[in-house]
Amino acid sequence: MADGLQSVEAALAALLDGVVTTAAEELAVESAAGRVLAEAVIARLDVPGFDNSAMDGYALNHRDAGQWLPVSQRIAAGTPAVPLAPGSCARIFTGGELPPGADCVVMQERVEVDGDRARMPEGLPAGDNVRRRGRDVRTGASLLPAGERLEAAALGHLAGQGITEVMVRRRPRVALLSTGDEIVDPGQPLAPGQLYNSNRPMLKRLLERFGAEVAWVASVPDSREATLDMLCQAAERAEVVITTGGVSVGEEDHVKAALQTLGRLDLWRLAIRPGKPLALGRLPRPDGREAHFVGLPGNPVSGFVGAWLFLRPLMGALLACPALDALPRLAARADFTTTTGPRRHYMRVALAFGEQGIVASAFRDQNSAVLSSCVGADALAVVPADTRIEPGDRVDCLWLGGE
Repeated sequence: MADGLQSVEAALAALLDGVVTTAAEELAVESAAGRVLAEAVIARLDVPGFDNSAMDGYALNHRDAGQWLPVSQRIAAGTPAVPLAPGSCARIFTGGELPPGADCVVMQERVEVDGDRARMPEGLPAGDNVRRRGRDVRTGASLLPAGERLEAAALGHLAGQGITEVMVRRRPRVALLSTGDEIVDPGQPLAPGQLYNSNRPMLKRLLERFGAEVAWVASVPDSREATLDMLCQAAERAEVVITTGGVSVGEEDHVKAALQTLGRLDLWRLAIRPGKPLALGRLPRPDGREAHFVGLPGNPVSGFVGAWLFLRPLMGALLACPALDALPRLAARADFTTTTGPRRHYMRVALAFGEQGIVASAFRDQNSAVLSSCVGADALAVVPADTRIEPGDRVDCLWLGGE
């Protein structure tokens, strides 16, 4: 590409080349929220396990519709049913077992009751208001595939099978390093020229959302020796090392040179905005393996965008979780005007969903230091290089809320 800049696609290919998924571990279902299944789960039980009523009412054989019938039994949820006496009906409640001999349920509002008799309406079809055994899940069927993230519904699915333990992928261990003597942790006094570290809590939360375990956080002084030492320590502690800042070409930007000294640098300048100075590579580990290295720019918006574009798919590859491979794409109509130069622009936008489709509204200040543009962003509008967008034009958006 122009000026030696690399594409996002080339960077992703380099980043994901040779990724080995993390090992599996057994975990209690009650502690597995957000984790990724390491192997498929096969259903042990039919769900529901028996024909049951979908509502409060009366169970009968559809051939007895339109008649006065004696009420021969009462069936509450959790109460075993006995065979239905011919020519009778059963008082039944939602979830109650359908008695043998009955094949439909009529809601109580449609029934006239007189003592221990009930008059059924005409024309009741077999199967009406009945939840058949195995309607949701059949024994032996695939319950959840490997790579599934265990969110609320999936956890309920497992619980419905009586499953208490599952095999999940171990969370990738990440070391998160902040570079720059000007960066100060919140709670410390600010000297002239210093600013608080907004990248660390932001990236830590994003990494946790992407399924990682942030195993070590540290600050790196602005010196070559300190940078070399901290990168070595990080590679010992984690399988992914992430730095913020220090990947440009200034005299105090030591990360790129340190990475080249210790390991391997794959790419370091990308044809994107924000996030042009981004380093990808590998660091040696004591066990003979390599740690993945991602050097994000120091500007917080560049770090935010870079996390979604690169850290999320990296965690997806390590966890063998297809849902993390790429952000969902939405086609929207722009209500803004912009012109890009030689780099693809990832603009922070808010989305409005209406009858006429999706409208993307760009935040006014798209500077890479304006973190407020990320707080209310629903998506990243992807504007190709050398493109002009006018209000009403189509723009592809990467939806940040689609997890």
